[in-house]
Amino acid sequence: MAKKTKRKKWFVAVRGSYLPNSRAGWLTYIPFTAFLLITLYIGWHYSPDTGLAILYIFPNWIAAAVVMTWVAKRTS
Repeated sequence: MAKKTKRKKWFVAVRGSYLPNSRAGWLTYIPFTAFLLITLYIGWHYSPDTGLAILYIFPNWIAAAVVMTWVAKRTS
């Protein structure tokens, strides 16, 4: 039987949210923030109308938040 090693949790649950608890947890915010900024840039730069930009940006940001919460939940 293999010996189980205790891993440090990436995130810690705080009042229905998750806060980074390790270096790996903090490093997950780099691609998350980059995705948000790229989505914002594409939405505002390539959309001729503000309404269309919002319809592009909002669902992408919601999806990113759901994915980030799922990752935090699995690694906490």
